[in-house]
Amino acid sequence: MNEIFGEFLGTFILILLGNGVVANVNLDKTHSNGAGWIVITAGWGMAVFVAVLATADMSGAHLNPAVTIGLAFSGLFEWAKVIPFILAQILGAMFGALMVYLFVYDHFKITSTPGNKKACFCTAPAIRNFKSNFFSEVLGTFVLVLAVLLIALPQLEYENLGSTKVGLGSLGALPVALVVFSIGLSLGGTTGYAINPARDLGPRIVHAFLPLKNKDNTDWEYAWIPFLGPLVGAGLASLVYLFAGYLCNC
Repeated sequence: MNEIFGEFLGTFILILLGNGVVANVNLDKTHSNGAGWIVITAGWGMAVFVAVLATADMSGAHLNPAVTIGLAFSGLFEWAKVIPFILAQILGAMFGALMVYLFVYDHFKITSTPGNKKACFCTAPAIRNFKSNFFSEVLGTFVLVLAVLLIALPQLEYENLGSTKVGLGSLGALPVALVVFSIGLSLGGTTGYAINPARDLGPRIVHAFLPLKNKDNTDWEYAWIPFLGPLVGAGLASLVYLFAGYLCNC
């Protein structure tokens, strides 16, 4: 339960700070309204840093179903723990999204642009082309999960591989934060770089049920892309990781 709570808590912190920076930039009459993409990508990077640092010793700080799946496919995480971790991540993301809504409630009330409000919860493509959008999420998550696997590798020399805490140690917080910052700057402009099924699905569910004025469509037609794309990217990263390990052992 400590590990499950760690995943819930860490994903809550991730979404509170990550979607929080989007709300600060997108909603009317905040002090940082209109601050732009660099603030959003920096804010998300620091959200990852804080969330991983806070919960690495509790659960390994996966905080992302794609990371959990990537570790499991690579033989570094027990498959029996995958579903509980993913459920905790989605619930943590939902709670984080709800807290963002309550925190900036007054700004949601006065913001008239529906898309700006929805962006505080979930991602949307800049150009709606499902094939390209899917590829964007696959490739962005491939970079993330491969980096996570390589960052987690040194600590595995000291960990029991059967431990559910295999993931990111606290020393991995800064490297992974910088990877997410880099992905946002370089690969994030096409879809908003969900690169995390829980990060998109949990807040999207919250958006669907909240009584927002001038509410945009929750866009369930698109929702499969930021959910499935990262999982495919994680699988590909695992294959590359395993192949690289095979070559090193030859």
